[in-house]
Amino acid sequence: MNKKKDFSPTVYKFKDAVMEQVENTDLFKSYIKTTEFKQLFSGTLWAEGPCYIPHKDMLVWSDNPNNRMMKLVNGQVSEFRNPSNFCNGNTIDNDENLISCSHGGRCIYKTDDELNVSVVVDQFDGKKFNSPNDVCVKSDNTIWFTDPPYGILSDYEGYPGEQEYGGCYVFCFNTKKNILKVITTNLDRPNGITFSHDEKKLYIADTGENIKCMYVFDVEGDLISNQKLVYDFKPFFSDGFRCDKDGNIWTSAGKAIKCFNPQNELIGQLILPELVSNLEFGGKEGNTLYVTATSSLYAMELNQIGAKFPI
Repeated sequence: MNKKKDFSPTVYKFKDAVMEQVENTDLFKSYIKTTEFKQLFSGTLWAEGPCYIPHKDMLVWSDNPNNRMMKLVNGQVSEFRNPSNFCNGNTIDNDENLISCSHGGRCIYKTDDELNVSVVVDQFDGKKFNSPNDVCVKSDNTIWFTDPPYGILSDYEGYPGEQEYGGCYVFCFNTKKNILKVITTNLDRPNGITFSHDEKKLYIADTGENIKCMYVFDVEGDLISNQKLVYDFKPFFSDGFRCDKDGNIWTSAGKAIKCFNPQNELIGQLILPELVSNLEFGGKEGNTLYVTATSSLYAMELNQIGAKFPI
């Protein structure tokens, strides 16, 4: 008989060197409620894609190499889906269904409250995607996602495979009209993606071999233009990120989270003990910063809320 796994969280507090004060502006300091990160869970191979589902007060995230997804409910951690078909990035649509990037399925999944999983989109011009990586949903319910090849390079994050359409694009899928549109082909390996609080800007990371940059684009409907560099993270990289209600962008950056204002100026950073992959604003008040970092899930209470939470 298989012994039931114990996922009860052990909480640690990191009080020392949480912030590098030399870089933190007074504005950024005003966002910080406590200089403590709590480690809520440890035991993943590569934690990714944290996503808060408000009506369930539940956080879901991916453990991609272990081919599973986890959940945090009422302070308790357990498996959400196993196997997950190597899901990576996650978000919610406007009905708070879970939208996930599947490396294994080379597609976008939707999961409803009854845990029914359906394929939203899985091909471009009759060819398979590479391995959709990260995703965000606009207020018109269009789904925007990046498609680098990480899930088909080996059997660690998916299944080995070939790139069928010959590139690594960023896509927008109109769920009402069932139309898939290429947003940009200019990035080497597009990775993290998110909208600004007012949806006038779109942030996309490029984690190509010699490119470790975050870019910002102007948004007009389902078109983007005016690509600008936010920051060059070499030798580290920007993997996953979210905007807050004031238009600041909070992003993973090595063993840190960097925060940039809407003018692309660095206003502060937080330090963690592991390589950070992604982050999410959540909790009932929207002011809990959840962070996935290699083997762990961390959380910190802020004096700031995420872009999608009521003001």
